[in-house]
Amino acid sequence: MAIKMRILYASGKKKINNIANAIKAQYDLAFNSVDVIPPAYSCDKERIVILAISAKGDIGDTLRLFCRELTKARAQNVALMIDGDEAVANSLKAILTEAGTNVIDEVLYVKGGMPIFGGAVKPEEKEQIFAWVDRVIKNLK
Repeated sequence: MAIKMRILYASGKKKINNIANAIKAQYDLAFNSVDVIPPAYSCDKERIVILAISAKGDIGDTLRLFCRELTKARAQNVALMIDGDEAVANSLKAILTEAGTNVIDEVLYVKGGMPIFGGAVKPEEKEQIFAWVDRVIKNLK
């Protein structure tokens, strides 16, 4: 199943990058489908953009500005994977909704681990993440 999907992340944690690349491999996405925020290639008519964010409390200006520009023309649907708390997810949902894109209701909360060490994604974590991505894809508008 080929789908126009991108995974963009704002995190200094190796595990978040590894999760993004695991999704890319699992869903056989294009070579430039994983990138940092702001991405080198801007979003254009993406069916789904998954934002993998590490943040506690306040979200940074770069992330806030990027999300404000994620209009429906750039990304029809946005799903959030958060290494942080519900306040971060709610702030991002509000910004993205205001930009006009469809925000997927179900937010996936992940543990990003320590910034420097490891970064390995356990098989059961991958299973949970892929199941979430499958649900997101199934419920796209």
